[in-house]
Amino acid sequence: MVESRVPRKILGVVPARFASTRFPGKVLSLISSKSMLQHVYERASQARYLTSTIIATDDDRIVQAARRFGAMVRLTRPEHLSGTDRVAEIASAENADIIVNIQGDEPLIDPAAIDAAILPLVHEPEIVMSTLKKRIEDPREIEDPNVVKVVTDRAGDAIYFSRCPIPFPRDGGAVDHYKHIGLYVYRRDFLLGYPMLPVGPLEKAEKLEQLRALEAGMRIDIGIVDSVPRGVDTPADLEATRLILAKS
Repeated sequence: MVESRVPRKILGVVPARFASTRFPGKVLSLISSKSMLQHVYERASQARYLTSTIIATDDDRIVQAARRFGAMVRLTRPEHLSGTDRVAEIASAENADIIVNIQGDEPLIDPAAIDAAILPLVHEPEIVMSTLKKRIEDPREIEDPNVVKVVTDRAGDAIYFSRCPIPFPRDGGAVDHYKHIGLYVYRRDFLLGYPMLPVGPLEKAEKLEQLRALEAGMRIDIGIVDSVPRGVDTPADLEATRLILAKS
């Protein structure tokens, strides 16, 4: 059974910044009387294979808010350039076998999706990193640079991530496109070394930090899910999320 092979400790980390470029303070925005961050934390805590969940932030306002709703929270160094670097700092102080990077701006995250991303590392010891994808159904998303696309090989490993339409059907034939879901799972040793990997030209061009692993020759397993959580990047996204939760 899967349970017999689950590592002793699987830690979920929610990196949360207050100074978001497009929407400052968004993680503390209220949705149905709870902050967005509280929604993320409570949903993540429902994942079957997570042993514990920690919020990682560099802002005392987020620390205080997290403590008020009973979350585990750690104050991290302010100079981190990415959420992955912040998660790595937490991992260095925690005795966990597998670390899950959970985005702090996805209040509709499905706990089952977190479990789906974890399981490849449980089944295959040689996998050091995994994430998720979903088939694109809205054609507008194929051309949208804010929707990251991914292509995989026959084994389900990532070949490339891009903001451009990939693959490109040169002759105009029908082809499936998949969006990348920004949920990452790492083995601890790999994650601790990740910030030291050089930033290559592909990551610089696309502004996608997962390309750092591919440029270093690392394998990224890609799981498939049927639904994708709505992220909150703008005030309009926040209002849409409020309506979804109000209806549910």
